[in-house]
Amino acid sequence: MPLQWFKKRHWQAFPFQVETWKHCLDGKSGLLNAPTGSGKTYALFIGAALSCLREEKSETTVKSSGLKIIWITPIRALTRDIKSACEEFCEENNIPWTIAIRTGDTSAAQRQAQRKKAPQVLITTPESLHLLMATKGYTDYFSNLRFIVADEWHELMGSKRAVLLELAISRLSQIAEVKVWGVSATIGNMDQAMEVLLGTRKKHAVFVKADIKKEIKIIPIIPESIETYAQSGHLGIQLAHRLLPIIQKSKSTLVFTNTRSQAEIWYQHLLSIEPNLAGEIAMHHGSISRELRDWVEVAIHEGRLKCVVCTSSLDLGVDFRPVETIVQIGSPKGVARFVQRAGRSGHRPGEPSEIYFLPTHALQLIECAALKRAVSRGDMEDRIPYIRSFDVLVQYLITLAVGEGFTPKKIFKEVKSTYSFSSLTGDEWEWALAFITRGGYSLDAYEEFKKVAVGSDGIYRVTDRRTAMRHRLSIGAIVSDSMLQVKFQKGGYLGSVEEWFVSRLSPGDTFWFAGRPLELIRVKEMTVVVKISKKQKGTIPSWQGGRMPLSAMLSENLRFKIDQLARENYDSEELLAVKPIIEKQKALSIVPSENTFLIEKLKTKEGCHLFVFPFDGRFVHEAIAYLLAYRLSLFKPMTFSIALNDYGFELLSDQDIPIEDGIDSDIFSTDHLTQDIQHSLNKSEMARRRFRDIASIAGLVFKGFPGKFQKEKHLQSSSGLFFDVFKDFESDSLLYKQAFSEVMEFQIEELRLRQALKRIQKLNIVLQYPEQPTPFSFPIMVERLRGRMTTENLADRIKKMSLNLD
Repeated sequence: MPLQWFKKRHWQAFPFQVETWKHCLDGKSGLLNAPTGSGKTYALFIGAALSCLREEKSETTVKSSGLKIIWITPIRALTRDIKSACEEFCEENNIPWTIAIRTGDTSAAQRQAQRKKAPQVLITTPESLHLLMATKGYTDYFSNLRFIVADEWHELMGSKRAVLLELAISRLSQIAEVKVWGVSATIGNMDQAMEVLLGTRKKHAVFVKADIKKEIKIIPIIPESIETYAQSGHLGIQLAHRLLPIIQKSKSTLVFTNTRSQAEIWYQHLLSIEPNLAGEIAMHHGSISRELRDWVEVAIHEGRLKCVVCTSSLDLGVDFRPVETIVQIGSPKGVARFVQRAGRSGHRPGEPSEIYFLPTHALQLIECAALKRAVSRGDMEDRIPYIRSFDVLVQYLITLAVGEGFTPKKIFKEVKSTYSFSSLTGDEWEWALAFITRGGYSLDAYEEFKKVAVGSDGIYRVTDRRTAMRHRLSIGAIVSDSMLQVKFQKGGYLGSVEEWFVSRLSPGDTFWFAGRPLELIRVKEMTVVVKISKKQKGTIPSWQGGRMPLSAMLSENLRFKIDQLARENYDSEELLAVKPIIEKQKALSIVPSENTFLIEKLKTKEGCHLFVFPFDGRFVHEAIAYLLAYRLSLFKPMTFSIALNDYGFELLSDQDIPIEDGIDSDIFSTDHLTQDIQHSLNKSEMARRRFRDIASIAGLVFKGFPGKFQKEKHLQSSSGLFFDVFKDFESDSLLYKQAFSEVMEFQIEELRLRQALKRIQKLNIVLQYPEQPTPFSFPIMVERLRGRMTTENLADRIKKMSLNLD
């Protein structure tokens, strides 16, 4: 059937598609790795459909109705195109199946209809799947299930949403004979990805890899002239005029930015320099309302838009047929992210992908060269899975208790079969049961934390309707700051902004959002009431956590390219373009080679500056900076200011910094690292901030009912109170301990920190004493100034500094 259908459409089936169909028919589970745009959806859906249809014909007891395939997607934007592809195959092959979508955007009426009569195929998210499991009769609902497909598995794997899916699979596998498949395009640790998805099933699973080399053409946008003193964000907007011809010559263009704030800025700037784009350009990011995003997706799909400025909200698999051109604004900070975005163009088997790279500062041209090298070598980042996430576990147990209830012995065995909880001990399991039934040791006196009751039949159930309702509203592992809806005084909703941003505004202030100048009228409950402003200047919302660190894989390739520059090997147009910067750097200091590690010490009116250049990304640099500050203060008491970027960091003190003594005493040693981190970083405060998310996922704090959400400061104070209670009375609480382990693994990145320090120890440390800031150190000084000055003052100050240095 599939080969005939492909032939009818003048397609040629790839060997990996035929192999996947065969494995599905043989009843195998597995992981499919294939490039973006190569036909992964058809490989898995057709294989699963053929398997289900054959089972129906061979077994008279198998029902033709009922849910057969669950297709898990990490973002809602993917659902429409997956549904369209599946319906296309079913309709043209006379398969009378219903294919439905269930996400947070699905109406209550649609959800009710899906509950009454299950579709054969349900496209959904991990959160919506758990919501289905939190209903009575869910075992019957899933009894005919045969396949679970985790699409874009690499995107889910590095988050707690993957833990949600692992647990759901462990339960559904006991209800029905389920085959589990993952689909991934860009991931380094493929074997581990397969193990995380399948757990103990992995030993019987198969791995299918497409033998397709996706050609990616990277085109840098080189500035006409290069300033020897570059700074972050300065160059990008200046190159906007170079973007216009690229947009005009293409039928459609996606302009990717790394943050929602950048998307707002670039959308406005492109319109301001080319007003004729009005009506042909749009914006798409996660904080814009669902209705606006839907309109944008349909409009570009139908070819009605020439350009969409977007964020990662359009990274994954959305099959916009007319898209010809992709532009990346600034460094994507990771190879996989860059390849994923490049794949939006040429999103057809055999077609090359083309992506323009527009640097936001001149040194990012070196990152462009590093990306070219990484892509040509096939380098890809690993995704670090979450393990032993007890906040997700207790949420899951309450979900089961809200649904049909559970018996601990049976569920313990299922949970142990997952990758995340394979090391779960009996004592830890007893702690989880005590937590959901009594609130644990420290909360035993409070009735509201006794959510689950144990019946005389030994089944754990939630019997209180209010507790069940609050839990259903809280299901999920995506935690963000409190969001306020932006609404016209007379009209509809535009989207959402974070509470902290709105708290800085007063009525009458203007801010830009969703491409419009808006005047704040008032904040009522959790709604920001606005009207169109006549002012053309105003602030732009920024969202917390918008800065991504340089990945380890991209850092490695970046250091390789800097070594080339040290040896004057300008082997590409990007490296040739930064030659003036490199020559200036060499005149004042050095460019570090693969065998050297650069530290610059400089004295100015501000004090003593120490610049250190590991080229390892801002997260690692933050940890090393605090570590060095602590170790240097052991020589004499000192106070430091710290600034950093992805290339290095600065320590600034009003006293002479004894780095010479530090180098002699092996200041980059990994000896006593854990203890020194404990002293140098306020790890307890970092854990307290991390605990806020853990408390929310575990159900300790309730964010409120729709339209009546709790204010952010109330949530912070509530989670902080629980943190203190556990600290003082139950320090062995698994949730309390989890906060510290997550800080070390995901915030400080202890493993990567150790690797960086070990690498530095093998290098020849070169201490330079330049008479003025160098091209490498100048952008770091600017980062420090950003936190102390307004945008206008900062621009003037930087311009003056640059002129003086040149």
